[in-house]
Amino acid sequence: MEAVFAAEMPAAEARERLVGFVDEVTEGLAHVRRRENALLYVRGLIEQGGRKSLQPTLFRLGEDGARYESVQQFLADSPWDPALLVRACAERVAPEIGVLAWVVDDTGVKKDGSHSPGVKRQWSGTLGKIGNCQITVSVHAVGERGTLPLGWALYLPEEWCDDLPRRRKAKIPDEVSFRTKPQLAAALAEQAAGWALPPAPLLADAAYGDDGAFRSGLHALALEYVVAVRAAATVFGPETRFAVPERAQGRGRPPSVERPDRRPESARRLAERLPADAWRTLPCRTTPAGEDVSSRFAFVRVVAAHAVERDHLPPRWEWLIIEWPEEEDGPTDYWLSNLGEQESRERLARLARLRWTIELDYRQLKGELGLDHYEGRSYRGFHHHTALVTCAHAFLTLERLCPRARRPA
Repeated sequence: MEAVFAAEMPAAEARERLVGFVDEVTEGLAHVRRRENALLYVRGLIEQGGRKSLQPTLFRLGEDGARYESVQQFLADSPWDPALLVRACAERVAPEIGVLAWVVDDTGVKKDGSHSPGVKRQWSGTLGKIGNCQITVSVHAVGERGTLPLGWALYLPEEWCDDLPRRRKAKIPDEVSFRTKPQLAAALAEQAAGWALPPAPLLADAAYGDDGAFRSGLHALALEYVVAVRAAATVFGPETRFAVPERAQGRGRPPSVERPDRRPESARRLAERLPADAWRTLPCRTTPAGEDVSSRFAFVRVVAAHAVERDHLPPRWEWLIIEWPEEEDGPTDYWLSNLGEQESRERLARLARLRWTIELDYRQLKGELGLDHYEGRSYRGFHHHTALVTCAHAFLTLERLCPRARRPA
């Protein structure tokens, strides 16, 4: 999504397309004034200007104080469901981009003070350090011709969830309780899976992939995944045999869960003992210029140890994907995947390496559309803002694909 489209928005034809798109996707907002305010806000996010917070945005659009009060109420307090808008955008745009995968990640929003919902000193990959920030979890569709947010969830640390006066000031609904980032991501994925979208494997980094409950939950929902795990993740290798043990001395309830015949090992240890012929050089990424980038991979059927040993679940075989570039002294990356046993090895490698595109998405959402510019202190307002940013992003994706859109000379 090039910044040039923001510059081109004053063009009459582009404005007309924007109005039509927002009218279409905001149909579920019911009230005419809500749809008007949604269009105005999305215009402000797209059209050129500086900071995309509400007051300077409306000033640039020539709106008065009465409109400011109306849009402020629409953002912070109006009881419309942001998921309705995100869903409408997703179902309209996803078929246009050739969806390859869904990507889970989170991003930090730097904040001053302590009143914005969820704000605290916490680690942010965006900042690259511990800083005062909010963290939002999101799911995005990644396709051959673009990307598309599928949902947003603000992470609330436990101290926020347990502080009733603070919750009241930030207008956090009573039904909202503490959930980990993987739990938030799983809920977003489950929600999107119920929409009319092309199904695709879900990708995530090790902060999510290391969570056995996250992987098991996705599998229970019949969602495919390729998720990164750490080298220390423990697995039972392909030689492992599972069987239900006999009842000890004929007493007590007979065992019903299969048990392994050996101890688990780390993913790194398994990788290091693989024979030379286990490794294959495969294309795993295509550059913007259309050139394939290759690396060396091994693909091994394993059972994740945590689910068997800690959660007492039946063994479930899945892929352990290992990358060990020839120029490196050891393996560099590991993934677990529940894709089928007959899955193409090249597809597994490409999916494993596709997640990096989410960083470009966040950069565009922040740098061009003001994802991190919301200055309100309302929990509902934050999610309304992210839904409207999604709307602006979805329109620009369609605009980039539109043959009638103007391009720079």
